[in-house]
Amino acid sequence: MPIEIKMPALSPTMEEGTLAKWLVKEGDTVSSGDILAEIETDKATMEFETIDEGTVVQLLVPEGSDGVKVGAVIAIIAAEGEDASAPVAKAAAPAPKADPVPAKAEAAPAPKADAPAAKAAVAPADGGSRVKASPLARRLAEQQGVDLGAVSGSGPNGRIVKADLEGKAGAPAAKVAPTVAAPAAAPAPAPAIAPEGVPAEVSKLSNMRKTIARRLTESKQQVPHIYLTVDINLDALLKLREQLNAGLASRGIKLSVNDLLIKAQAVALMEVPACNVMFGGDTLTSFKRADISVAVSIPNGLITPIIAGADIKPVSVIATEMKDLAERARDGKLQPHEYQGGTASLSNMGMFGIKQFEAVINPPQAMILAIGAGEKRPYVVNDALQIATIMSATGSFDHRAIDGADGAKFMAAFKRLVEAPLGMLA
Repeated sequence: MPIEIKMPALSPTMEEGTLAKWLVKEGDTVSSGDILAEIETDKATMEFETIDEGTVVQLLVPEGSDGVKVGAVIAIIAAEGEDASAPVAKAAAPAPKADPVPAKAEAAPAPKADAPAAKAAVAPADGGSRVKASPLARRLAEQQGVDLGAVSGSGPNGRIVKADLEGKAGAPAAKVAPTVAAPAAAPAPAPAIAPEGVPAEVSKLSNMRKTIARRLTESKQQVPHIYLTVDINLDALLKLREQLNAGLASRGIKLSVNDLLIKAQAVALMEVPACNVMFGGDTLTSFKRADISVAVSIPNGLITPIIAGADIKPVSVIATEMKDLAERARDGKLQPHEYQGGTASLSNMGMFGIKQFEAVINPPQAMILAIGAGEKRPYVVNDALQIATIMSATGSFDHRAIDGADGAKFMAAFKRLVEAPLGMLA
């Protein structure tokens, strides 16, 4: 029977996506690992690979379609040996196209966690083992310690689905949800009405902008922020950067001030581990390394690629990785593991001439560092008033997880490391 290719969940927060571009056409033969399309998620534009083989019979969603729900059928593939010219069964017919204008009726509910998983995945699974299983079934098997090779699949072409794992490895049966009234949803914000007579243009929000709006609103509503600011003398760090760049020139590496600040933040987090944490309601997770999420501005949004283990990496490696991550972020080519996670964040607006600002925490992280511009200011050095290059840095801390005193210790450590930068390179 024909294989339905469904809109996959390419990020944990993705509920719908935009089919930016088809990379195949009807009649093409595809194999496992072939790229079918480019899909814009709430984080980035990603390539979508198939794990099925056969002939593309029908592309059900046109290029540029947005608001395509996760789990919606987007294409039909005729499996090997099937007649690709045969008409597609009604069950495989495309879902109604989403109305680009928000309807006044109730919005459709988000896909349930136990809904049938998509028939394609971001990357081929199980290497060359060719065990056919839905992404949801693979996750459940990994959690339960089940060998998929020993499971018989009941899905199309013997594919293993969620139902095939019921009762395996002693996994408890699904519980029936109690029949309690669902809490009332928060009222949607009233639509903005432009003043009459003012020239204006209305554009629809991208998936990324919708996600940014939702997450930042939740952060400011749910996370009690505390802000701590210090002024830092950059002259020693600027001198060290000049010396390091002279030594690295033959390797084609050029350090930015931001690269050194990433290193300083990571080392400061290890010195003050009470700030390298995550609040989990009734738990507190303390991290043993510093993975720094660095805010990068991209067209129509913001993304935070991660420098993993920045506390132990040489600044030359941080510079090389950051340059690569930033370039691919702007091209929409980051993979999920490169921007999901991180133990703390850094946002630098100094290049825009911003003197000081307060950044919004990116949950579930518990702190973010906001960096202002370095500028010449009167400053007391060795009890004498001098002109120095001063930078204001503001830490935003989740007060549920981090006490003010611990936040102050972190800011003091960060200031000391930047003003005496050789200490963070040792």
